[in-house]
Formats: sequence, C-alpha cells, structure tokens
Amino acid sequence: MENRIRIFSGNSNPSLAEKICQNLNIPLGKAKVRTFSDGEIMVEIGENVRGRDIYIIQSTCAPTNNNLMELLIIMDALRRASAATITAVIPYYGYARQDRKAAPRTPITSKLVADLITTAGADRVVTIDLHAGQIQGFFNIPVDNLYAAPVILEHLKNKFNGEEIVMVSPDAGGTERARAFAKRLGCTLAVIDKRRTGPNVAEVMHLIGDVKDKVAIILDDMIDTAGTLTQAAGALKNHGAKRIYACASHGVLSGPAIDRINDSTIEEVLITDTIPLPQCDKDYSKIKVLTVAELLAEAIRRIHEDESVSSLFV
Repeated sequence: MENRIRIFSGNSNPSLAEKICQNLNIPLGKAKVRTFSDGEIMVEIGENVRGRDIYIIQSTCAPTNNNLMELLIIMDALRRASAATITAVIPYYGYARQDRKAAPRTPITSKLVADLITTAGADRVVTIDLHAGQIQGFFNIPVDNLYAAPVILEHLKNKFNGEEIVMVSPDAGGTERARAFAKRLGCTLAVIDKRRTGPNVAEVMHLIGDVKDKVAIILDDMIDTAGTLTQAAGALKNHGAKRIYACASHGVLSGPAIDRINDSTIEEVLITDTIPLPQCDKDYSKIKVLTVAELLAEAIRRIHEDESVSSLFV
C-alpha cells in the first residue's frame, strides 16, 4: 500500500496526521506550507506524487479561512503534480452550521465550501460527524461521513461500567443522537427543552426524563462557546443529577468556553482530536481528548483497497 498512497497535512492538525501515518505504517508526505508577510499561502510538495493516491488531513477549524485556503492550495498543487486521486480528509468541516437560508439574503456557505473543495481537485471527501447530514448532498463527489461514536462509546463503557447513567440531549434537535448512544449503553434518555420567553430574555429549561441520583452525560456534536452545555448542566443539577459529564465529537471551544466549563458543575468534558486544543494558558484540566486516528486510518485503508467503509458508520 505504501508504494501508491501518500498522506499530506496542512497546519491545522499535524499531530493527528502523524498518528494516522503511524497506524498505517507509512511516512508523512513532504510538503512545505508557508505564509508570506502579506498573508498569502505558499505550498511546495517535496516529493514525486505522479500516479499516487493522495490523502490530505486538514480540519477547517480556527483560523477557519486560513486552514480552508491551505487545503484548497495543497489540493491544487497536488492536482498540478499529476496525482492519480485526491481525497480530502476533513475531520472537522468548518462552515457546517451555515447549511440553509436561516434568514432572507443570507448565504448557504456549506454549499460554497463544498464547491470550492470540488473545484480545487478533490475526488472524495472523508469527514467526521457533519453538523448537518444533508451537507453530503452539497457535493457531486463521494462523501464518507464517519461517526466518532465508536471511540466515545468505548471510553464511556469502560468509565461508567456498572453505574446508573442517563444520556442527555441538550436540545430537541440532538435527541436522535442521544437515543442512539443510550441504546448502545443500555441506559435511559433525557432531553432538555430550551425556550425563550421573549427577545433577549433568559432561556427556560424544561427537562424531559428522570436524572435524579444518576450520572448524567450530556451529548452534542460540537461544543463551541459552551453556553448551551453549561446551561444544560445547571438544569441537570437542579433536577438532582448525581454527577454531570459531557461529550462531543468536536471541541471548537471558542471565546469563553473553557472558563464556562471550569466554572460549571461539569466534572469532565470528553472530546476528540478532530480539532486540536488551542495553544494558550487556559486550564484544560476538565478536558479529556480521545483520538480518532485509528478510525480515520482504517477508513483510508479501506478506501484505498476498495473495501466497504459502511461498518465504520455505526
């Protein structure tokens, strides 16, 4: 496999790319990604890729626009270097929340990004836990939307073995996801119904389900500013939850997120390394990171060897 396959990485998540290469037992491709003083990005591929199957590991997380441009420019460089196929492995797909016209005269940026990725030369896209599944339909090339659930579920089973737990969806939209986790863990389900009593008026939390004297695990696809998460934790505490944990596929953790989590009643937040933790002096003691490297490495191997990847969707 190593004779035909090459894996490259931009600057968004090089540690994840290295872990994927270790799982596949192949070296990381040689590429220089530089930024000129005016902000322009320059890419130089440092090895022969003619006729090779290329996989680019690049999350379009913050700084979103820089990382997206890096991905597009790397793909363009590889296409012009006569790569046989180019697969964009985007563990976290930025702009995913702009997937519809939520108001008049607003863009559908998820579709725009899909067009840019396709035009730049991608033959296939691999991603994890798209914020909205219909984004797959924005592409005219194959999209494999993998789930981080197996990685998270394995950790939860080991950590809470024998304890009475309840999976909690922080809003009505995430009920299906929480129900799937609850089914696999053999536990109960609770849903927080969040509503505003008026413009700029504090939200009222209604809890559907029983959390009293149980370990409550809040489940979401991403944690951004952690406002919804910490409000949900407060509601669970008020309803008698014994301990409160949270888990999500993508730890965006922007703005006041870390401070809010540290000040909340949440004991631990479980995320994956689809987005690297920001390099700053924040206290990350409540954050635990699981790796999706093995999951992505297996997907790459199966795609390269023309095997089915459907079993990875469970």
